[in-house]
Amino acid sequence: MRPTHVAILTFEGFNELDSLIALGILNRVKRLGWRVSIASPTPKVRSMNGVVIEAQASLEEACEADAVLVGSGMLTRDVVADAALMSRLKLDPARQLIGAQCSGTLVLAKLGLLDGVAACTDLTTKPWVQEAGVQVLERPFTAKGNVATSGGCLASQYLAAWCIARLEGFEAARSAIHYVAPVGEKTEYVTRAMANITPYLTDTPEMTRVA
Repeated sequence: MRPTHVAILTFEGFNELDSLIALGILNRVKRLGWRVSIASPTPKVRSMNGVVIEAQASLEEACEADAVLVGSGMLTRDVVADAALMSRLKLDPARQLIGAQCSGTLVLAKLGLLDGVAACTDLTTKPWVQEAGVQVLERPFTAKGNVATSGGCLASQYLAAWCIARLEGFEAARSAIHYVAPVGEKTEYVTRAMANITPYLTDTPEMTRVA
């Protein structure tokens, strides 16, 4: 099987739950050639709570990835207002899976990737996404084709599960969620997670790869 790269766009002021929960779940796929990277515009970024991490990939590398998940953060409006930074984001749902978490949805909206597509986001970001002309749904996860959005920090598990299911299959996603779910509550967690993403997998085969 060919190598697969999933990049999680992580900007200054990032929300740790959004980027790192997805990172942890996505890395439950233990296949040779499977790579998950934190991709940032600078070598290091500081979270909203002061945690500094090093980027594992550049934005340019992320734009060539098989899947790109856009994380959230307290400075997302600064990100979308930075024309030079936004011009580096050459994302294309025709050749990539593209997902966004919370205020990451605003990034997709400003890139024109949500034209005519309803989306999910967090309550704080909701009015900004609506101002960008995007209908916001009151649910944790939605997807259309190769574009998915989620709202609420802990909904990052659904975004990660959708990404795994699309790239590696339903059972791989189920296994990843089962691994991270609390002991004694695994059945409930897996059932809820798969119920949230399954309606958006009906037009894809069990093992799907982006062309």
